[in-house]
Amino acid sequence: MPSAAVTDLLSPELLKRLERLELVSRRIFRGRLKGERRGKRKGQSVEFADFRSYIAGDDLRFIDWNLYARLDKLFLKLFLEEEDLHVFALIDASESMNFGTPTKLHVAKQLAAALGYVGLCRADRVKVAALGPPSAAAPVLRGRASMWRMIDYLSGVEPGHNVSLSSGVKDFCLRNPGQGVVLLITDLMDKDGYESALRMLVGRRMDVYLLHVMAPEELDPPLIGDLKLVDAEDGEETEVTASGYLLNRYRRGVDSFVAGARSFCSQRGVTYIQIRSDEPVERIVTSYLRSHGVVR
Repeated sequence: MPSAAVTDLLSPELLKRLERLELVSRRIFRGRLKGERRGKRKGQSVEFADFRSYIAGDDLRFIDWNLYARLDKLFLKLFLEEEDLHVFALIDASESMNFGTPTKLHVAKQLAAALGYVGLCRADRVKVAALGPPSAAAPVLRGRASMWRMIDYLSGVEPGHNVSLSSGVKDFCLRNPGQGVVLLITDLMDKDGYESALRMLVGRRMDVYLLHVMAPEELDPPLIGDLKLVDAEDGEETEVTASGYLLNRYRRGVDSFVAGARSFCSQRGVTYIQIRSDEPVERIVTSYLRSHGVVR
């Protein structure tokens, strides 16, 4: 019977659907251990890939003797390599993520749990981590039985790690020298910008997916009148009068910011995906992320 911590993030019905999915990697990474995914490298699985001419020293077990009988030439049978993948799910746990109903952080944790579980089901190496100084070191996980450790870690992630995206990603890169798929889950609300963080991941030759989580109140704020706005991360205050004209300017600013982030990612081979925090995680993962090529 699933525990309350699991069902708070992933329903039993969603868990069953996730078991049939696979994370998509657009790069070729050399796995450390045998996994359950079919790689692009030629190897020794049971799935036939191609032929090549025999070279002295090749394993005689893979010679196609039927072709030799017909052509009087030696050819070696090649098979698809079954390999594992390293999957990193990085969660922005800054105070700005503690906004909306449900909060953006809760949705980020749901997405990390769902995509992490997909990787665990495929015997990939999975690491789910909050950016900043987490209360406990994030473990590297493998296999379905590790789901409980992943959920325990995510349950302990709380908002308030107000480090910049750049600092958080730099610390991640220093602690994790390997390559693989990186799922950066953030609201991109950082006064220092997001550009340097993404450049670091791209520079590491990671396969990067940016999941930009936004609350509906941020896209279309239900505000009117004289207001005092307080920055959730540094406490800076600003007084505004929320008129129709100002709200229209705000919406145009949001559209421009999103378009800029999308363009920045497109130019660097990063997959940008905007996610509304009021969408059910089941629909996000099995439909929206699937249509964007994150899973299949």
